[in-house]
Amino acid sequence: MPNAPTPPPDLTLVLGGARSGKSRFAEGLVTALGGPRIYVATSQIWDEEMAERVARHRDDRGPDWRTIEEPLDLRGALRAHAAEGCGLLVDCLTLWLSNLMMADSDVDAETAALVALLPTLPGRVVLVSNEVGLGIVPDNALARRFRDHAGRLHQAIAAVAPRVVLTVAGLPIYAKGSAL
Repeated sequence: MPNAPTPPPDLTLVLGGARSGKSRFAEGLVTALGGPRIYVATSQIWDEEMAERVARHRDDRGPDWRTIEEPLDLRGALRAHAAEGCGLLVDCLTLWLSNLMMADSDVDAETAALVALLPTLPGRVVLVSNEVGLGIVPDNALARRFRDHAGRLHQAIAAVAPRVVLTVAGLPIYAKGSAL
């Protein structure tokens, strides 16, 4: 008897600009599952304003979310917690890219390894990222490298994710796949 086909991963990439509603939408995708949920935060707190933002977001999510702070080893955090059977939300990939660049990591190798891992993860995984390629060409080399890394990362994840959603003014636009 032939092996049954492997179902596609329950993987969603949510893109959008600043204040587009992408995080709120992504949280709704994970909350809709019911059960335990984990928020994998990639941000680093560098100043008081960022500390206030993080606290506000944590309060907004409420006590039903467990937060894992992981600015660099995103693959390790996903491997460790996907096995728990929780809904996982990563917010956000562009902060993770910034952290990798600041740490002088091999961004292309880290990106390839993350993209290879994603289809193997059990349960629902929702990835949030800032769409940074819609504006003007940045005026400096570092910003252009960041934009290019983000664009390549988004394209690679979109190729393996069954769903890709762009949020605009709080509204989801399904670029790939359909609503859950």
